Amino acid sequence: MNVSRASSSCHDHPHPTAAGAAATAVAAARGLAAGCCLAAAAALTVTPAFAAAPPGDSGHGSAAPGPEAAGGSMMAGHGVLVRPKDGVPQLPSGLSALSWTVSDARTGQVLAAKDPHRKLPPASTLKTLFAVTVLPRFPSTEKHRVTDADLAGIGAGSSLVGVQARQTYTVADLWRGVFLSSGNDAVHVLAHMNGSVPLTVSQMQAKARMLGANDTHVVSPDGYDMPGQVSSAYDLAVFARAGLAMPDFAGYVSTAQAQFPGGYDAHGKFVKSFGIQNTNRLLTGADGVTRYPGVIGVKNGYTTNAGNTLIAAARRGDRTLIATVMNPQSGLPQAVYREAGELLDWGFAAAGRTSSVGTLNAATTAYRATSAHAPARGRQQAQGDQQARGGQQARAQSGEHAQQDPKPAAGPRESSTAEAGSSSTLAWSVGGALALGAAGSVVLLRRRAAAKSR
Repeated sequence: MNVSRASSSCHDHPHPTAAGAAATAVAAARGLAAGCCLAAAAALTVTPAFAAAPPGDSGHGSAAPGPEAAGGSMMAGHGVLVRPKDGVPQLPSGLSALSWTVSDARTGQVLAAKDPHRKLPPASTLKTLFAVTVLPRFPSTEKHRVTDADLAGIGAGSSLVGVQARQTYTVADLWRGVFLSSGNDAVHVLAHMNGSVPLTVSQMQAKARMLGANDTHVVSPDGYDMPGQVSSAYDLAVFARAGLAMPDFAGYVSTAQAQFPGGYDAHGKFVKSFGIQNTNRLLTGADGVTRYPGVIGVKNGYTTNAGNTLIAAARRGDRTLIATVMNPQSGLPQAVYREAGELLDWGFAAAGRTSSVGTLNAATTAYRATSAHAPARGRQQAQGDQQARGGQQARAQSGEHAQQDPKPAAGPRESSTAEAGSSSTLAWSVGGALALGAAGSVVLLRRRAAAKSR
């Protein structure tokens, strides 16, 4: 805006002065201003803005890669996408999921994928986007007394943790209900605390776009089957990566068991506190699934339309990988966990020895390598409370809900977003400085000219 005003003033006709020397000085100053304005405009046109349009809904077959896909042109392709080098093991056989990805959480490199932008119902894996959107808004120690309105509108057959109206819970209790029991009741309470369910849905949609997750369309904050609600394996990896940059998120998704508060139920009967267990069997090792070595979390889901869905993250050494699996078709028991585990195994064997097929760095999302180590709960608590206080202060100042975005980490070479963003910032800085300098020169020379004319 300042550049535009400076450019406009550059084309104003000079005003007559009392002395020719003064007129000459002012004309020279305006010429300098014009030159600076042109330089600023040139700087601003050096780096065009990067905008990734959402790809079309994909099906089977092949398609030529296109530049419109978030994550890189190759990510627009269909079928299995992989670029192995010599000595890299073959991808696991028998992968039956309609869509999947395996990616490096720190660098954002997508090591391999199948139909990464195919739009599919996400089931409860969409709760990761809900958490990335809402979790920073409230300190974990804040208490809330649940009302009947908080629990209204929960879909029939939803998974529930057992939240009771007229009982008081901490925010941490509710988040454990979300992540361990996949409780849609806990989601709805937090959404009402956030303002309302529709408001939360709109904020989740905005957050998805901010993160470059263009395949996602949010209808319900809990992932309950709703017409038009879709996401993709690529977008789910983006949400998980953004979440793992938040200490409290990393702590919740890695919690296998916890106690949930009791209280009086709807019939007036007192219910004692009870244990809850994470429904992610890759984390707990339940129901015949072997607990994955180094597993962090993140979230599983199931609905009739979505089938089984899973976001799984694991760490070995200083490397953290994220595997997303959507709707395996093999019909084998626990197929979603088996296929995610095999993809993680392959990813750890191939990482550093294969060229990436894309990047999660489509927008400013990042992963802090230390956050996924699930620090002590006291440290998480302090950091979460500090984040929430900052969010509340921002809301008080702006009258709107503030959103926290993690600072971007350095991405892979093929991602030009970070470079374009820094170049654009530099261009604006240079252009603004030149424009301000030109304006200052005009004022100074006018004063000198006026002094001489007197």
